[in-house]
Amino acid sequence: MNIFFIGRTQKDKNKAHTWEGKFEQIDNLLPTPNVYRAGDGAPGPSYWQQKADYVIKVKLDDERQSVSGTEVVTYFNQSPQPLSYLWMQLDQNVREKGSDKYLAKNLKFGDSVTTYGVVFNTQLTSTDGGIHLTKVVDAKGNPLNYTIVKTMMRIDLTEPLEPGDKFEFELEWWYNLNDRMEEHGRSGYEYFPEDQNYSYSIAQFYPRMAVYDDFNGWQHKQFLGSGEFALTFGDFDVEITVPSDHVVTATGELKNAKRVLSSEHYSRFQQSQQSFDKPLMIIPETEAIANEKSRSKDTKTWIYHAENVRDFAFASSRKFIWEAQAVKLGNKEVMAMSFYPKEGNPLWEQESTKAVVNTLKTYSHYSVDYPYPVANSVHAASIGMEYPMICFNLGRPAPDGTYSDAVKYAMIGVVIHEVGHNFFPMIVNSDERQWAWMDEGINSFLEYLTKEENYENFPHDRGPAYLVVKYMKGQKKYIRPMMTNPEQVVQLGYNAYSKPAASLNVLRDVVLGHELFDKAFKTYSERWAFKHPKPADFFRTMEDASGIDLDWFWRGWYYSRDYVDVSIDTIIHYDILPNGHKADYYVSAMDSLASIQTKKVKLTETPDYYYDEFRNKLDYDEVYNKMNQKHYYELNFTNVGGLVTPIVLNMHYEDGSTSSITIPAEVWRYSEVSAAKIMAFDKPLAYVEIDPYRKTGDADLSNNVFPRKEEMSEFDKMKAQEE
Repeated sequence: MNIFFIGRTQKDKNKAHTWEGKFEQIDNLLPTPNVYRAGDGAPGPSYWQQKADYVIKVKLDDERQSVSGTEVVTYFNQSPQPLSYLWMQLDQNVREKGSDKYLAKNLKFGDSVTTYGVVFNTQLTSTDGGIHLTKVVDAKGNPLNYTIVKTMMRIDLTEPLEPGDKFEFELEWWYNLNDRMEEHGRSGYEYFPEDQNYSYSIAQFYPRMAVYDDFNGWQHKQFLGSGEFALTFGDFDVEITVPSDHVVTATGELKNAKRVLSSEHYSRFQQSQQSFDKPLMIIPETEAIANEKSRSKDTKTWIYHAENVRDFAFASSRKFIWEAQAVKLGNKEVMAMSFYPKEGNPLWEQESTKAVVNTLKTYSHYSVDYPYPVANSVHAASIGMEYPMICFNLGRPAPDGTYSDAVKYAMIGVVIHEVGHNFFPMIVNSDERQWAWMDEGINSFLEYLTKEENYENFPHDRGPAYLVVKYMKGQKKYIRPMMTNPEQVVQLGYNAYSKPAASLNVLRDVVLGHELFDKAFKTYSERWAFKHPKPADFFRTMEDASGIDLDWFWRGWYYSRDYVDVSIDTIIHYDILPNGHKADYYVSAMDSLASIQTKKVKLTETPDYYYDEFRNKLDYDEVYNKMNQKHYYELNFTNVGGLVTPIVLNMHYEDGSTSSITIPAEVWRYSEVSAAKIMAFDKPLAYVEIDPYRKTGDADLSNNVFPRKEEMSEFDKMKAQEE
């Protein structure tokens, strides 16, 4: 214990009046560490998770736009507790007439309403939605009792499923696919009236096991449309029966390529596995256009196998162009593939597979090497949606093939984002239903890094901190903390995507620095790959691996609605006078923002009582001579926005040179609304600027410079306009 004490001024004592606990530890907000989840953020020594394997046979009806299927589920109870029932997700029930998704909508019509507004918001659709179960039996064919609870289903077991045991059961089901033009939705079909064809993007098509874990028990929060999914890892063997002139892509490896492909397509398919420099066309546009005219009444069955994935999805159409490129990642070779109708060209041929390759390489560098054999990008109108090894992506040129830069960059961005979801949450398997920022926000952050590293002058719509300023300083009634469940968020795009991405950029660029952040982030990714992390696991790992206490950061960015706005209010130049000279100080309220004022300060000998028990004393002349070689300034700041933050400063000197320094956020720890710093420089200051490149997301540029500037710089004007 250090008992050396100099004393506190009245100014220090007054700081208690501005305390709001922003530097308090967040232990009371996090679950207590235990044998399942350790205090350092790693899985504990007794960590466990369940497993569910699926054998699925699904048939696509191209005449009625429906799917039907059977599935055999083998559920492994790897928990320490016996289970008397199982919970499954029936996500298609969100489209039942009168589902909670529509009953819970809070909306009004204005003076006019579009046809789409009526159809989408009042469920005035032509589709009879919802899943129809025709069989639920155990492995011996005995019926199982089950209860459908909206978008969830409980299956009652005849006897408890003990720890270490497994349970096999079978389901049979069908449902009508939705027209995505009417209802949007994460899956369904698109109709092309010009050639009278359909393109199907099929997901959430089978009853899926809910997650049972050490944190929640069963995760059976209802699906209302915004909160996505919590799913269990397992192995999939899936047979997909479609019209014989359709081309199919899906989660996993195609196991019967030679049987379902023509000899020429199969030859190209094999060649593509050695095409590392550029994509190879397996089905070029000319052949896809010719195939559009086909109307086969026969069927083919495409067989896919996937290991250690949390979900399965597929796409099917006779319109697909198919290209593929091999990618070397670590000691693995991965196939990056794109499937798209002619309506996607020329944009898709130019950009899709390239974006897949860039994403796999960049994300693997920052998180974990991509472990799966394929990554598919499928073109679907007005959507961006992700599943293991496959995603559905927007970005369509005009009918004449032309497209704007906005369309191009939106398409590249959505491909990067959705392919990136293979890592978060498909590998690092967070609970999307509860914590949208853990997948959308982290993924948006890595999406930004991928664009920065692979595309010159990419026009970002999220990532940098300044892009969330408008949201963060907006009306509080429209803002929720990032830790809010996604179904309760008013502005989900900002809350789950933009703000968490911005926060991670602030953490990387300003708080930790790239080296510390990248190491900690990779540690988190490696620790929780193929596991179920929670927010506390992320927070604790980032602190543990970086060695930096970040509780203030999580509390401010993730639990509060504060925003960054630091004002530099005054700068005072100290003219140090030797002992015996008079000290003068004058700053008028009128001109305090106009210039750096000078205060003459007398340097005196230190009274003996300050030395307490020490026998040695400071040499007055030595201290004065050292001080006399420096220029001392007092900088006074106000935390206007309330979010405690590092203060990034650029010092501009009278000789035209500059330097920068970052004051850590702890400068606010005694007073969360005001801070003062005395800083010494080798030459006189002309002015000081806070964070000129907007790394912290400061909301008000007008108070960032002292003395105040009448005109903002061109950079400031540009950023202010973007915000």
